[in-house]
Amino acid sequence: MLSSSTKRSSKGEDNGGGHDCSSVLYNDALLHYNKERYDIYGTEANNSASIDDNTIQIVMADQFNHPNVLQKVRGQLHASSNFSQDIRTRNPVLYRPSSYVRSFTAGNNINGELYNPVMTMSSFASNFPMVKNTSPVFAQAPSEKGIAGFAIDFLMGGVSAAVSKTAAAPIERVKLLIQNQDEMIKSGRLSEPYTGIGNCFRRTVNEEGLVALWRGNTANVIRYFPTQALNFAFKDYFKRMFNFKKDRDGYWKWFAGNLASGGAAGASSLLFVYSLDYARTRLANDAKAAKKGGERQFNGLVDVYRKTIQSDGIAGLYRGFNISCVGIIVYRGLYFGLYDSLKPVLLVGSLQDNFFASFALGWLITNGAGLASYPIDTVRRRMMMTSGEAVKYKSSMDAFQQILKKEGPKSLFKGAGANILRAVAGAGVLSGYDQLQMYVLGKKYGSGGA
Repeated sequence: MLSSSTKRSSKGEDNGGGHDCSSVLYNDALLHYNKERYDIYGTEANNSASIDDNTIQIVMADQFNHPNVLQKVRGQLHASSNFSQDIRTRNPVLYRPSSYVRSFTAGNNINGELYNPVMTMSSFASNFPMVKNTSPVFAQAPSEKGIAGFAIDFLMGGVSAAVSKTAAAPIERVKLLIQNQDEMIKSGRLSEPYTGIGNCFRRTVNEEGLVALWRGNTANVIRYFPTQALNFAFKDYFKRMFNFKKDRDGYWKWFAGNLASGGAAGASSLLFVYSLDYARTRLANDAKAAKKGGERQFNGLVDVYRKTIQSDGIAGLYRGFNISCVGIIVYRGLYFGLYDSLKPVLLVGSLQDNFFASFALGWLITNGAGLASYPIDTVRRRMMMTSGEAVKYKSSMDAFQQILKKEGPKSLFKGAGANILRAVAGAGVLSGYDQLQMYVLGKKYGSGGA
């Protein structure tokens, strides 16, 4: 185990278990006192005790049976297991923990020395000649794609998402106003319908001011940061779970694995942030009602939670959750799956690291995914708008049927034009994420870590 032929490569050699090996140097810890635990040298200086190199005792048993925290974290004891077996074979007395009695009382033992047996370094080396010329042992450390990799995915995805959503906040609010205007008219929050994107912009600015275009953006950033970051991080977790390889399983199984991993990632993150999505929707659609003297329904994020819980309980914060799970799987599955599947096929050669090509692909994919799931998104947001109101839909299917019956199928796609413009933010997240990784880390992890 300690021969030079068994050294692990610092390049990250696979050990057969699917983990990378990083170079953690063991540094002859098996041959010396554990300085961090017993502090021999510090105690020696304070007590003027003489400790000679030839009288340093070996604490192999204590080292193996009571490793310090650093050794546990680094997994160093794995590297020494074979060596410890060899020790026991050659000299079983040395490895008996019962042979060691630690004393911190007085006399010559004030340094916390161990008695019975006492073995000098010279005698140890003579008994174990192979120790003299041993090479450093490189033990397996935690995989590079562990907590640190997850944190990188979380931060890279979240920061990129927060910036892009803030830039697109005005069109985001216009999209929500147009999408939910029929529900707002029913509740008396809107006097007349919007005739288009431009009309919605003008009326919002004239009636509420320019800053009102960012109403709900704070909740959106809070919501979007963990949503997008968790999507990016969990996507690769689920991708590894499905473990489809293009060259091994074929293109279509690999493609289906990407769709499934993206959908599962979106559904998982939705569990954590749905109430924030609800609050953002209510704030964005909280226009100053002309019929009610220009008053707003909510004063802020906390007020949304307080009033909703008072009127509908916790369930009011999760209205439309079931249909949201369906929509998020469809949208995120296409959003992530198509991007990761088509990018290595279309963005090749000179287009591989081209920002505009990556941006265009992300924009097209986001539009396609958004349009495919848009009717589902309309139904869930219309259900959100009924919390705190007298009339509510019985279920998502009931909402879908009533919208079709009373307003027609076009109502399911209201705001879709604004959603196409809003998709610039989604494309920016994907392409910006790639470019940021190249700039900061010098490599790409895919859209969330590979």
